[in-house]
Amino acid sequence: MDFIARHAEKTLIRFASSFPALLVTGARQTGKTTLLKKIIEAKSISSTTFDDIAEEQFALADPKTFLELHSSPYMFDEIQYVPELFRYLKIEIDKDRHNGMYYLTGSQQFKLMEKATESLSGRIGIVQLYPLSAREIRSDDFSDSFIPTKEYILERNKAFLNYDFSVQNVWNRIFTGGYPEVLKNTVSPKDFYAQYLKTYIERDIKNLSQVADEMQFLQFVTVVASRTSQLVNYGDIARECGISEVTAKKWLSLLVTSGIVYLLTPYSSNVEKRVVKTPKLYFMDTGLAAYLTKWTSPEVMQSGAMAGAFFETYVVSEIVKSFANNGEDAPIYFYRDKDKIEIDLLIEQNNTIYPVEIKKTATPKSDDAKNFFITSRIKNVQVAQSIIICTTNKVSSVKRGDTTAFVLPVEFL
Repeated sequence: MDFIARHAEKTLIRFASSFPALLVTGARQTGKTTLLKKIIEAKSISSTTFDDIAEEQFALADPKTFLELHSSPYMFDEIQYVPELFRYLKIEIDKDRHNGMYYLTGSQQFKLMEKATESLSGRIGIVQLYPLSAREIRSDDFSDSFIPTKEYILERNKAFLNYDFSVQNVWNRIFTGGYPEVLKNTVSPKDFYAQYLKTYIERDIKNLSQVADEMQFLQFVTVVASRTSQLVNYGDIARECGISEVTAKKWLSLLVTSGIVYLLTPYSSNVEKRVVKTPKLYFMDTGLAAYLTKWTSPEVMQSGAMAGAFFETYVVSEIVKSFANNGEDAPIYFYRDKDKIEIDLLIEQNNTIYPVEIKKTATPKSDDAKNFFITSRIKNVQVAQSIIICTTNKVSSVKRGDTTAFVLPVEFL
């Protein structure tokens, strides 16, 4: 598999015509450099990488001269190694401000994002790049963010009229994940993820000086992976890893900032005070989570104890990617109250809530719509048609009491 078209490319081109600088950030090996180089090569723009220690040292020692010798337009790769450069980029931008001056990539870190947003506020467009989405893997050029309106559903239904739906293909995708190097089939998923974690811990985590014991941190990442799609419980995680709750909170924030983990916020606006306030955690790549939790094949995973958790994780990550590729934060939440009544997702747009349940079954029943009644407790917003996302091969509906829910194939994401 050669270069796969990325949906974020259109967003980056738009940002390049709207901001003096643009930054592609995200976890390691998601394709940030490849994507940005494709864009700058079409414009004959030069680049340098701070993976080169000599370039890094030059930029740190004399940033002013460094930028004079690398005049805009220019691309700087792995800029997280020299976050101090942002201050001087601001100076250069303000001298002769115009759009498309600097193209930047960086593995997301606290210091990087802090410097980027502080120094270049109003001057930079930022895109979070995640591993490949199912749409990108299928070469599906549909790039709308997932808002399950009637128009969205009709358009997707038309596009999939002659599609060969396969539950096994979905589980193969969940097991393999979306990192480009894995999908090229040049390295086995097991070998890739082993080296990926080693590099991530040694280069990103160790540099932050917040992790003294690398093996203990790896154990922590594994424990977090085993809790994907669950409510965050710092006490349980800390006890299982033999660390303090304070450390567990710091380390989880590292995973979130790195783009490895996504925290889904509980919906608390316009509802009674009986809702929980604890977020749920999701690994943003199911292949990495599968490796950490030692699943050996898609078939074993599909019939295993974590099948529901992995399917839910896959759906949430695909929805997040659909927004991120358009340069947007996903307006998604979950609902859970003190009686443990839960709706997997509430998507909010234009004062409208779209309730979504996620089920790994191909044949949802009326019982799968049993919790939608709880949306009547949400005040001062319009509640849209309820949706069930599952492995079905066609649009249908199920009814529970006064609630009718549309059933959508997961491929519609």
